[in-house]
Amino acid sequence: MSLLASISDLPKAITPNDVAARTGPANSGPPMANATSGAAFSRGLRLNIPAPLKRRIPRLATSSLLVAGDVAGYLIAYFLLLPFLPDGSENMVLERAFALAALAAIILYASSALYPGYRLHDHEHLRRRTTASAKVAVIAALEAILLPEGTRLLLPIFGFLGLGLIVQPAMHGVARGLSRRLGVWGERAVIIGGRNRIPALMAHFTDHWQYGIRPESYAADISELSPDERPSIALIADDTGSHIAELATLRKTFAEVILLSDTPNVKVAGLRPADIGGEIGVRLASSSGAANSNLVRRALDLAIAIPAVLVLMPVILIAAAAIYAIDPGPVFFRHAREGLFGKPVHVLKLRTMYRDAEQRLEALFRDNPAAQAEWSTHFKLREDPRVLPVIGHLLRASSIDELPQLVNIIAGEMALVGPRPFPEYHLSAMDGEFRDKRRSVVPGLTGLWQISERSDADIELQQQLDGFYIDNRSLWFDWHILLSTIPAVLKGKGAC
Repeated sequence: MSLLASISDLPKAITPNDVAARTGPANSGPPMANATSGAAFSRGLRLNIPAPLKRRIPRLATSSLLVAGDVAGYLIAYFLLLPFLPDGSENMVLERAFALAALAAIILYASSALYPGYRLHDHEHLRRRTTASAKVAVIAALEAILLPEGTRLLLPIFGFLGLGLIVQPAMHGVARGLSRRLGVWGERAVIIGGRNRIPALMAHFTDHWQYGIRPESYAADISELSPDERPSIALIADDTGSHIAELATLRKTFAEVILLSDTPNVKVAGLRPADIGGEIGVRLASSSGAANSNLVRRALDLAIAIPAVLVLMPVILIAAAAIYAIDPGPVFFRHAREGLFGKPVHVLKLRTMYRDAEQRLEALFRDNPAAQAEWSTHFKLREDPRVLPVIGHLLRASSIDELPQLVNIIAGEMALVGPRPFPEYHLSAMDGEFRDKRRSVVPGLTGLWQISERSDADIELQQQLDGFYIDNRSLWFDWHILLSTIPAVLKGKGAC
């Protein structure tokens, strides 16, 4: 059966509105920005606008809001620096230098396709923004060397660009949210693939609306619609090796045809797009074997972990004293986990359970089959009788119990970012091939699972998230995960 014939039989009940209704609670905005939102926005202008321009108005409006958000980010950075800037004519020179640096950065953002930046992973946004700001900083440094007394401008400009990078993601999120509420965010896209993948992918892109994909199910008569009425993008979530002729037909129907590779939550096997750039339709090559990348990772791990141990030592000691007060005995424990190439890693943690935790767990399973079923799925319990009262739950919710693993990082047994080192009983539920894949990288203090689903994920989703990280591993992806860990810990949702 051909690909187009197979998807034409899909139930027409699967619509973007249905998916938005199912996934509504996970979204930060209303489900109004669906298939016809961009067209509705254009019609609301009530102008006789040529069709090609009408299709671009939502994209232009979104890009304008994103530029305004970045400008606002730089203004906030300026006002944060204002108390430290000199007065008088020197201040005027700095203001002009800041304005030129901000303008240059925004132009580079635009040239890096960050406006509107659809279909890019968050770590790719981070890479492109940081690269653009670094280019501006290099130009500023060269000018400072060439201009008389220009070196005095260098440090303020570096601070301005650095603060801008910190503030802009928040303003970028506000601009994207506003664009969505106005109904101009995203591009309509039909998803073509196997019957078992369509609902999951539609739910994924509706839930993760930041990708800029407004998903729709395929209809057999879609080619009969005018270009203004039909979606401009087709996402193919299937092995296309035997459908080359149909791909040619799809290219005539849609402005873009994307061969969809894995997403962090949905596995799409069999596709090998021949392009690189961080887009959702691209599988990035694993960099685990790159010696230079591993060397940089190790240097960054040490640069962060050593100061962190010194700063956080009082917190660890206070937590240790509280544990001893509730349940006297050793406050630290070491547990053997699986590390790089299968080498045992003795993970160091603060004790959050009673010393007779195993006996308590066995007694619970004997009396409570539902708890046994929950454990078999997640290897965690919402109501765990082994956890110490108050202090145990607090340390787990805040992830303070994991801080001693900074010592494992300094020793080279772990990294800041990587798949979490699971106990053997947890790993035994995973298939052998995936366990081999996990052994190919150094385990981490935090990972994609921790910032995405945390402990709410079951074994299958944990494998999907860890596998996606390993396949797409990069320094930028690591930085994105590391930065995203902070709000995830502060929210305390399903601590790892």
